[in-house]
Amino acid sequence: MTDQPLRIALAGGGAFGAKHVNGLKKIDGVEVAAIISGSVESAQEFAAEHGVGRAVESLDDVLAMDDIDAVILATPTPMHASQTLACLRAGKHVQVEIPLADSLPDAEECLRVQQESGLVGMVGHTRRFNPSHQWVHNKIAAGEFHIQQMDVQTYFFRRKNLNALGQPRSWTDHLLWHHAAHTVDLFAYQAGSPIVQANAIAGPSHPDLGIAMDMSIQLKAENGAICTLSLSFNNDGPLGTFFRYIGDTGTYIARYDDLTDGKDEAIDVSKVDVSMDGIELQDREFVAAIREGREPNSSIAQVIDCYRVLGDLEQQVDPQQEAHG
Repeated sequence: MTDQPLRIALAGGGAFGAKHVNGLKKIDGVEVAAIISGSVESAQEFAAEHGVGRAVESLDDVLAMDDIDAVILATPTPMHASQTLACLRAGKHVQVEIPLADSLPDAEECLRVQQESGLVGMVGHTRRFNPSHQWVHNKIAAGEFHIQQMDVQTYFFRRKNLNALGQPRSWTDHLLWHHAAHTVDLFAYQAGSPIVQANAIAGPSHPDLGIAMDMSIQLKAENGAICTLSLSFNNDGPLGTFFRYIGDTGTYIARYDDLTDGKDEAIDVSKVDVSMDGIELQDREFVAAIREGREPNSSIAQVIDCYRVLGDLEQQVDPQQEAHG
């Protein structure tokens, strides 16, 4: 390892961009070297707020810079695939926030270009890194726990097109391609077995947003484990995603970085990894993979099967939405 810091540009000056900047600042030998946002003004404001010295007008400008080694994309979902491809084609390592793409062909193209480039291409499937889910994964890896069922609820209240900060969005979030992606990937990862059956039904589409506001998904892994996932943008609290692991030796309930057993007794996950922040741990894996010249956990290749399942589920729910419309 040289004394030269790893120079990372961040695209996206929103809530998740802030999480990445804060995480990267805790990693030795890393420099957040540039910020790109929706406008030069917003990039300058975000850079000043977070102590970053350079605000840049566009991703193209960053990709032309020799002093940028890697890019983290925390941008709107519709931009993810095209920006990931642009980074790889420009010779930059890239980590893109979930989802990799909002269509299967775009996801497959990202995999193809990443494999041709040999660069690190990683997707922000944060559940793989949350200490709560890591704790369960470690028990599975040790042979001490085997999943029989995962029961997952992903509930938000988004009847208006607002982001996590309550600000108007220029694009529309999606239950399937964004929020279901977390669970579809996590279920296969934790089960240690590919998904061989997937079913979905969708509720009525929102009259203005044009997306299903409620969805139910069933999954079955090759080893027999099953998953039931309920998603809603109509839920007026509590908000968030709640995971219940039902296994042969116990039941565990994960709420982001908190974990309890089936009797609601807290489990200490503070020693699972070097941080309790899943985004920081995700960024640490990205940096380590670049420095060590290896494939990261949550690489494009590792998560592509998730997007293949989502592509299948999309074919199931699209006719339902048309019928409801």
